[in-house]
Amino acid sequence: MKKENTSAYIMLISSMLIYGTIGIFRRYIPLPSSLLACLRGFMGAAFLILFVKLRGKNLSHGIGRKKVLLLLLNGGIMGFNWVFLFEAYNYTTVAVATLCYYMEPTIIILLSPLVFREKLTGRKLICALVSLLGMVFVSGILSGETLQHSDLLGIGFGLAAAAFYSIVVMMNKKVTVEDAYEKTILQLVGAAVVLLPYVLVTEDLSAVALNPLAIVMILIVGIVHTGIAYALYFGSMQGLKAQSIAVLSYIDPVSALLLSALFLGETLSVYGIIGAVLIIGAALCSELNFPLKGKKQ
Repeated sequence: MKKENTSAYIMLISSMLIYGTIGIFRRYIPLPSSLLACLRGFMGAAFLILFVKLRGKNLSHGIGRKKVLLLLLNGGIMGFNWVFLFEAYNYTTVAVATLCYYMEPTIIILLSPLVFREKLTGRKLICALVSLLGMVFVSGILSGETLQHSDLLGIGFGLAAAAFYSIVVMMNKKVTVEDAYEKTILQLVGAAVVLLPYVLVTEDLSAVALNPLAIVMILIVGIVHTGIAYALYFGSMQGLKAQSIAVLSYIDPVSALLLSALFLGETLSVYGIIGAVLIIGAALCSELNFPLKGKKQ
């Protein structure tokens, strides 16, 4: 049985708390989402390369050209996932954007029978339906209030981010690489390289004006939220069981909801709170192997 250690717990919890604050920092960065995502890829990759080198490791493990190309492509998809998520933060609250983003496990559950030929169990189907019900609550449809156009756009961008991230997760399952850091670096590079021409074509970079606070925030998103958080996350993998990782991963959305309320004054309605419980609870339940009543394990 895998023995868990305290330092691994601290590393994973720290990475989740860092991820949970990215929406708050995004609010203070006056950059187009595509440019911010591109910079995040470059800075995150640079930090992880330096981190691996300082540990005396070699990045070249001969993983093969096909896998490298697939990881770079997947990185490009991850880059657009970031773009949609950053746009969601722009148009709706951090809480709603985060909950939309956490529809990703539900998307994977529904696509797994097609992509991985996995059986859709009764439990997973129920979890998916509960999560979809939670999304109805979060959307505000049941509250009877007229939804603002910006909120609808934010929800749309958040769900698009979830869809793109589900593709990233499924492709990562298809492409196996022994070194998690090398795999991540290739995807971060892919995100930056794919987004760069898109940014150059679609954005007027001459109009970009940054104050010192914005520059600091960009560096934090690129170095702390990407480089350091990824290093902590992957550094904790060998010291924890898969089930512990699954449970602790939900510190991210919960902390995002709490911190956005604390620092941005955002609050969820009663319907939103019900939706949050349904979405996070269903996603967590779908990832864990809870023993069924009367069944021997």
